Parts: sequence; C-alpha cells; structure tokens
Amino acid sequence: MGHNWKGRVIFHVDMNSFYASVERVYDSSLKGKPLAIAGDPKERRGIVVTSSYEARAYGVKTTMPVWEARKKCPDLIVRPPDFDKYRKVSSDMFQLLQEYTDLVEPVSIDEGYMDMTLPFKQGSTVAEANHIMRRLERELGLPASIGIAPNKFLAKMASDMKKPLGITILRKRDAAQKLWPLPIEEMHGIGQKTADKLKKWNIHSIGDLARFSPVSLQQRFGVKGRKWNERANGIDERLVDPDAANEIKSVGNSTTLEHDEDNPEALMMTLEKLSEKVEMRMKRKQVTSWTIQLTIRYNDRKTITRSKTNANPLFTAKEMKEQAKVLLHEHWSGKPVRLLGVTALHVVPVDQAYKQLDLFSYQKDEKEAELSQTVSHLTDKYGEHIISKGLLTKK
Repeated sequence: MGHNWKGRVIFHVDMNSFYASVERVYDSSLKGKPLAIAGDPKERRGIVVTSSYEARAYGVKTTMPVWEARKKCPDLIVRPPDFDKYRKVSSDMFQLLQEYTDLVEPVSIDEGYMDMTLPFKQGSTVAEANHIMRRLERELGLPASIGIAPNKFLAKMASDMKKPLGITILRKRDAAQKLWPLPIEEMHGIGQKTADKLKKWNIHSIGDLARFSPVSLQQRFGVKGRKWNERANGIDERLVDPDAANEIKSVGNSTTLEHDEDNPEALMMTLEKLSEKVEMRMKRKQVTSWTIQLTIRYNDRKTITRSKTNANPLFTAKEMKEQAKVLLHEHWSGKPVRLLGVTALHVVPVDQAYKQLDLFSYQKDEKEAELSQTVSHLTDKYGEHIISKGLLTKK
C-alpha cells in the first residue's frame, strides 16, 4: 500500500493526550499513572482540560469537574496547565514534521496536516508514518496517531480511528464501509448543535448525510451544507497550507542539520537553501517583508532568535540570505548548531509594498526579479529540485 498509491498523500498527525504527555516528559514519575490537567485543581469547581488514558479508563473525561473526576478515580493526579511548556514542545513537534516536508499545516497546538505526496514517490506510506510516529515518541516523548488519506478530511477521520499510537489508511472508496455507519456527531466539522439540527432532517449517520440531497442541504444550511455532503462522500479539495494558521503574518522554514555543525561555510549554504524556500512560499502567497528573523538552536538545545529590519521590502532569496548572514555573523556564538531557521516577519501583500530604488540599483534589481520569477515558475511546475543555483566559491 505504499508504491501503488495514486494521487495526493495527506497525513493528519494527532498527539495523544498531549498536555498529559508533555507533563510526563518533564516529570517521568507520572508515567503509567492516572493524570489529569485541570484549570484550577485546588478548587472543587476546577474543570478537567484533558487526561491520560489511564485516567480515562476510570471514566475521567474532558470538561468533567475535578471533584467528580477524583470520585471516579481516587488515585488521580491533577496538575495545572503549563502553556509555556506545551508551546515549546509543540514547536519541537512541528519542526520534526517539517524535516519530512515543507508542507506542514498546524491545526492546533497538538495536531497538523502534512502533504507527503512528493516524498512518497520514493517510499512506503505506512513505513514513513511509522518512522514519524516512533521518532515523536522516542525523541519528544509524544505518543501520536497518524491518518493517511488522499485528502485532509479523510486523514483527520482516519487519525481518530486508532488511539493511542495508531496508523490508519482511509481511501475515498472506504467511505461507505468505514465512515457511513458512524454517528453524525463523530464527523469532523459537525458539532453537537449542528448534529441536533441534522437529526431533525432524519440525518443520524454520516451515511445519511452522504446520501442526502446536496441541493436541499445548501438551501437549508448554505454553502457549508453542500460541503458537509462532499466530505461525507470522501471529497475534499483543500490544500495543505503551512501559512493558514498564521493568517500569513510570517513565512518561514527551519531545518535540523544532519549533524551538529560549526563550519561557517556549511551554515551559510544552509541559510541559502532556507532563504530559497521562504522566497518560493512568499511568491506563492504574493507577499513580501521588511524583517528577517534568524533562529539558531545549539547542540545543548539552547535556542535564540534575532531579527533585522531592512529599509526596503525583501523580495528575493539573495536579499533574505544577506540579512540572515549578517544576523548569523553578529549573534552566532561559535558553538555547534543543531537547527537553523529563516523567517520573514510581518509580511504584507506585494501590491501594498513599495521599493525605493536608486539610479544604480534599479537595473540590477529588475534583472534579479526577472530571474527570480523565472525560477519560481519552473519550481511551481516541475518541483523545487528542478533547479540548483550555482554557489560562489572563495578564491
């Protein structure tokens, strides 16, 4: 089921009991014990935010009052949420996923989509998903479930089918057998209030929704009604968009180096490759930026971010690399580097930007913009690896 896959390959990666898993990363004594994260564990009116699978086995559920959770599970350990820790581990998680593809779309702090279509020209879907799942558990202490499908909706539904530590493939042709028998409440995108409304139309299962007239659904619920019908039939054309969660406030790429690196030339080459990826994504979004941020993570996991603002908007990878190069020169301590990242901050649509060119730089900028546009068209059509820009070597 790896080499004969046709069409898109989308992963939905969902951390299992994320907050509880992170707490166990920081305190190993919690492993294997019933654990709940609650908004105010010292007070009876505190509410359970999430719980470990050990706690769920006793009937502890999300939104349950702490007093009721303790009644169901007398040995329950309750911890307050620590969102600084969760954000840090979430960032590490997404950086790991980005090692496999640039097309990673965060959905929330603990889940995201990956477009793995191109990587799977060369490998097996299940083997790669298993590799990702094992790395998340081994390197970050995060158990995860992964859904594999030809689109985002089916991938999301698939990831919910086996928890914890499950991998599920769900194809469009599987919808009638695996999706349609499920209650309408279990369909992604359908909340309880919507489910109650649909039931008044005698729609009780995902199959009922799939077979219902899309025209009638649109007349009653608007465009989203037709979309629900399409989803129930396994149809979803949405693309995996790395910038969707950011409302395109920033565009960035990072990479974990093959080994801890302290060679300045090797770091410069990495900055160039990262800048090229940022440039391509900015062109597709038709945005530009004045500010470049450099992220450096050392081999002791200490991370620093530094930014530099240019007088004119930045359009090309060359301009971004030059900014990042200055930041690296000014702020790199010389210690071995494990990760580098380049991010364009505070992006704006190109048509809102301006550029003041002096007499001598105009012709040079115009030629570089034309070359950059040509490269962008070729990579959009044939893929990022169709062109390899020549590197200047020192004489």
